[in-house]
Amino acid sequence: MANTLVRLLYHVVFSTKRRVPWIGTGLRDELYPYMEGIIRRQGGWLLALGGMPDHVHLLIRLKADMPVATLVRLVKANSSKWIHEQPELPSEFSWQSGYAAFSVSESREGVVRSYILGQEKHHRRLTFEQELVELLNRHRIEFDPAYLLD
Repeated sequence: MANTLVRLLYHVVFSTKRRVPWIGTGLRDELYPYMEGIIRRQGGWLLALGGMPDHVHLLIRLKADMPVATLVRLVKANSSKWIHEQPELPSEFSWQSGYAAFSVSESREGVVRSYILGQEKHHRRLTFEQELVELLNRHRIEFDPAYLLD
């Protein structure tokens, strides 16, 4: 085959360090478009972005030669740097060191998109830790609860 034909979808989740609720409405309204720009500059597509004051969920499509780990590192590093350059934003802001990522079937894209965009409703019944454990279990990812949230 002469061309590389790929459509890879990922649901990525990461939180602020120690789940400090730094991402209020004002920051969110500027941060989310900035994160989308980072993804776009790397040749990716942001299909959905949502979250709460202490964490974010991204539904992304990556090009064939972009590892998810590289994109997440760039999104976290560059968005954190941008926040630190804004004098009115919290200078102590930082993201957690890790992240969770799940592959998404094309047939489930709409469901995952709705889930991500409905975070406020979803978190009326679950904490972030409960949500993350549920996602990890659903995707059969083994984890040590002692190191789950840093």
